[in-house]
Amino acid sequence: MNTFLIAIILANVLFSYKGFNDYSFFRKYEFHLGSIRAGEQIRMLTSGFLHADLGHLAFNMITLYFFAPVVSAYLGNLMFVMIYFASLICGSLLTLVIHKNEYHYRAVGASGAVTGVLYSAILLQPDMMLGIFFIIPMPAYLFGILYLLYSIYGMKAKNDGIGHTAHFGGAIGGYLITLLIYPDLIFTEPLMVSLLTIPIVLLFVLIKKNKI
Repeated sequence: MNTFLIAIILANVLFSYKGFNDYSFFRKYEFHLGSIRAGEQIRMLTSGFLHADLGHLAFNMITLYFFAPVVSAYLGNLMFVMIYFASLICGSLLTLVIHKNEYHYRAVGASGAVTGVLYSAILLQPDMMLGIFFIIPMPAYLFGILYLLYSIYGMKAKNDGIGHTAHFGGAIGGYLITLLIYPDLIFTEPLMVSLLTIPIVLLFVLIKKNKI
């Protein structure tokens, strides 16, 4: 068992549990755009270890538990940790950019980091099959593309309370860092690398056209 993975899951559980039972602690360390712009950048990291409720925490940690071993197997434990934290920060940075004028904007969760690990795993092993709702089989690369397209929709709609921007930023982080660490993928899996780029390019086109 990857001790780094266990340590990250344990940190999420303990930090989130503290937040569940201490409202002032939760408010102090959540992602709050106004506070971050006022100088509390530490929230961009700490918010990734807080969760809204037990279900939110469980979903993120179960997803991480299943996909982290793929990344560790291909790249090693230290690279897994780097991808996790870099994706977390990328998710926070994109959120900061997209919602820069929404000083009230708040968010919590490891979703950005987890999505980065998920996207890295898809890049490394694109032929793996996922069980959607543990029942419906779907190729990993197709899930990755559809997930980010759904995230774009959620970013535009802004009506479900989910931090889609952090998910997308995390995916971008996981994608880019994996290619930097393992550039051979560009030549061994050119189709997958290209396909997984489509929603990322689409997002930046929409941002440029002020559609998001």
